Amino acid sequence: MVANLAHGQTKQSPTQSNWIPYAMPTIFGSEADLVTDALRSTWISGGPYVDEFERQIARLNRTPYAIAVSNGTTALHLALLGLGIGPGDEVVVPAFTFAAAANMALAVGARIVTADVDPETWCLDPGSVEQVVTDRTRAIIAVHLYGNMVEMDTLVEVANHAHAALIEDAAEAAFSQYKGRAAGTIGRIGTLSFHAAKTITTGEGGMVMTADEDLFRRMMLLRNQGMRKGKPYWHDVAGHNFRLTNVQAAIGCAQLKELESIRSERRRVHCSYRRSLRNISGFREQVFPNTVDALLWAVAGQLTGDDVPLHSMEAQRDEVIVKMRDEGIEVRPGFYTLGSLPPYSCKEYPNARRVAASVISLPTYPALTDEKIQRICEVLEQALRDSTP
Repeated sequence: MVANLAHGQTKQSPTQSNWIPYAMPTIFGSEADLVTDALRSTWISGGPYVDEFERQIARLNRTPYAIAVSNGTTALHLALLGLGIGPGDEVVVPAFTFAAAANMALAVGARIVTADVDPETWCLDPGSVEQVVTDRTRAIIAVHLYGNMVEMDTLVEVANHAHAALIEDAAEAAFSQYKGRAAGTIGRIGTLSFHAAKTITTGEGGMVMTADEDLFRRMMLLRNQGMRKGKPYWHDVAGHNFRLTNVQAAIGCAQLKELESIRSERRRVHCSYRRSLRNISGFREQVFPNTVDALLWAVAGQLTGDDVPLHSMEAQRDEVIVKMRDEGIEVRPGFYTLGSLPPYSCKEYPNARRVAASVISLPTYPALTDEKIQRICEVLEQALRDSTP
């Protein structure tokens, strides 16, 4: 029996039974059994479930090394620290993205440099990256958005030519593939998130993946306060506490047992949306190249109209979101561009700016029925008709 727990609801409809939240993690039942086992074992912090979770993630993604951490943001932090990135270094990030990558680059003292995104996939544009790399560029963070993936072959070439480490932020694209390779395993380091709304959840939690043994050993040291394994209280480096608890890892192990069901249901949700969205005027879905086998974190689309001024498009987008929430459906806008946000002094780019002004992200989770998807799309179509571009 599948039980579902609502998460992240920002507003309740007057008729709560008709409310459709943006995200809802799926709990299958065995999570409670494994958590109880973890508690009874007295291994509450580190422990065997952490080790098993790491082994399973490494096996499923066909990568030699996986390091469990406290969340997807600390996964990025650990990746940058492992590479030795710090003051004086530049890190390239997408202009349109969730801010975690930029935040962690700043946290290690680096300077963030933005590059534009592809106007159809919304992911980092390798051509734009090539224009902004310098001899100070130490890392490029490729964020795979909504389950889609960056055009990795070209980006790998750009990173290699610039002698920069390529980090894949696959928080939103766990188990997506590019030409048969798992998201997070193509660059030098890849990171995952297991937040409550993500494809696999541990409540909070993350993972760092790499094929580089030396880098793996350095990151393992940094994760645990810089203490040498087998020599308590001896610190080889100044580290951090980025550890995932055994209880959280137990939830993750239970979730992975149901991975095929999660994959199947998320693909069903995506296909159902595609059938319902294709005939809605004024709205187009994110484009997925044929090189990408996407397992979506969230279905999203954008308002159309290249001749519509950005401020008008943004106003219409916000109006549509309000109308849908008034009908009991929680939807979200896309991310702000980093250049528009106070903490970041970044260049603005035309593609990123238009995507940020026009994206609407729709409810996406395994328990979402085809009937509810049809209702969501009908309300979206009516809201688009009633809103003013």
